[in-house]
Amino acid sequence: MTTDTVPQWWSGTKPEWRVFETLLSMGKVPGRDFTYDKNTEAVFNFISPPDLAVNVVGMMHSYESGTDGDSVGMLSKQQLLGRGVHLIFIEDVDLQQDADYYVNEALRYRDHSHMGS
Repeated sequence: MTTDTVPQWWSGTKPEWRVFETLLSMGKVPGRDFTYDKNTEAVFNFISPPDLAVNVVGMMHSYESGTDGDSVGMLSKQQLLGRGVHLIFIEDVDLQQDADYYVNEALRYRDHSHMGS
């Protein structure tokens, strides 16, 4: 279950916070199960499984982060695939509707975004 309250110490976007908070509610531990870095090609990199990464895309996310999520995301996906890492995108609007479902799907390597393949 996610909230709309983002702590002041959070350096990412609100949609990224929803993913982070959802992972915590699932018992995932930062540094053990995943890492978060807003300055990398995949915002959430997983230690277990090591071949999974998740990135948030969408209009609101692009507005908050000041990036063109589609073009950056597709380049990132190709770069990570070359290293054997599957980049799964989650739409910011999907996170608003049901963060638990879409994060669980991402952990199963299922991409429901407009950029998924």
